[in-house]
Amino acid sequence: MTRETYIDSTAVVHADARIGRGTMIWNWSKVREGASISVDCNIGQGVYIDCGAKIGANCKIQNNVSVYQGVTIDDNVFVGPNATFTNDLYPRACGDAWEVVPTIVGTGASIGANSTIVCGVTLGQYCMIGAGAVVTRDVPPFALVVGQPARLIDYVSKKGRPLKYDISKSIPPHKSLLEG
Repeated sequence: MTRETYIDSTAVVHADARIGRGTMIWNWSKVREGASISVDCNIGQGVYIDCGAKIGANCKIQNNVSVYQGVTIDDNVFVGPNATFTNDLYPRACGDAWEVVPTIVGTGASIGANSTIVCGVTLGQYCMIGAGAVVTRDVPPFALVVGQPARLIDYVSKKGRPLKYDISKSIPPHKSLLEG
């Protein structure tokens, strides 16, 4: 059963933003024009969602996360506190060379607190990004990555449990291991 939509009185949500039923947007958050947030999401305190950013259903975006233009987040994604996404590979304060580089976050992915997701990457479905990681390249589905830059250390199940998989194998684990 979907709850009513809630937007805190201190949040700023542009009239052109699309907010799905049952989504909660907490204090001091900002949702810009053209942004889209699907149903039953929880948008924490101080979250910034930029123009045209897209967030799927049942997502939990924790406090102080920045989701910039060009980012698409699929359904059932968790984004930990203070995580941020970038959207320009060569940023400058002045000039007209600014170019949005898209980033895709797959269904069921989890992004740890204080992680940075550099634009242009795809985070595969159900992957897990460790706290404080700096993701500079694509992350395979169900992969567990940590560090700066983020590197593969294991795979996780749909429930997020590490498989203790031998990553020296050149192929990812069998689907039956990932479903558990």
